[in-house]
Amino acid sequence: MPRPLAKALRRASLYFAVLVIVSPALLFFLWMLSLSLKPEVDNISYPPVLIPTTFAWSNYAQVFAENSFGRYFINSLIVTGSATLIGLVIGAPAAYGIARAKATKLSVVVMIARMTPGLSYLIPLFLMFRWLGLMGTLWPQIITHLVITLPIVIWVLISYFEALPIELEEAGRIDGANRWQVFRHVVLPLTRPGITVALLLSFIFSWNNFVFGIVLAGRTTRTLPVAVYNSLTFEQVSWGPLSAAALVVVIPVLVLTVVAQKQIVAGLTSGAVKGG
Repeated sequence: MPRPLAKALRRASLYFAVLVIVSPALLFFLWMLSLSLKPEVDNISYPPVLIPTTFAWSNYAQVFAENSFGRYFINSLIVTGSATLIGLVIGAPAAYGIARAKATKLSVVVMIARMTPGLSYLIPLFLMFRWLGLMGTLWPQIITHLVITLPIVIWVLISYFEALPIELEEAGRIDGANRWQVFRHVVLPLTRPGITVALLLSFIFSWNNFVFGIVLAGRTTRTLPVAVYNSLTFEQVSWGPLSAAALVVVIPVLVLTVVAQKQIVAGLTSGAVKGG
């Protein structure tokens, strides 16, 4: 087989494999988009109407007018942003200490904490927050979301800190900097790609979390995933507004992932190469 033809076949095979893997998620997303743009008559018709004949933008207006989605969107930003930033402030020094102490067993414990189902933490945390009088505020969700963000930050950054030559830190110490100054002015700038990846992954996982919010959130402190769930009623399911609400939750993370995909791939690849 000629070399150009073999190369073209390999590329076509790669594209086909990517299409097979991505198509289910893409089809579900397009179907949800179609439901959100159709009037309810078309959504419940049989046979199904795939392409909207008229665009029902009122579905999106109904979501924000009747379900206080503006407030819940702000709640999600506060909870996710706070948990991500706090996780970075605590997780970066923790990852640096684990990397420099070569405490591999402790890093495994951190990963086990991330893999443990969130329901395992809910009952004791719920009792603690109720005893502290924090129920009905955003603090219970911010604190519990650290169970998501903190292990991600620590696990991602450990490989970056391990890959840094110790000679760079020793040079800083010789120049008169203390350990904290070395960490701040030498180590952190060199691990910026890893920090970017840790921030993005923490934000995405925290934004999509549902379990903690459904138990700990009050009527005015719900996040967007919980608000979508609470928009369901026993009497009727309005597929148009429900799909519009789901898209409101998905679109910020989707846009963030598309915009920052190069940084995510570059950061993960850089960490893998350096760690090797």
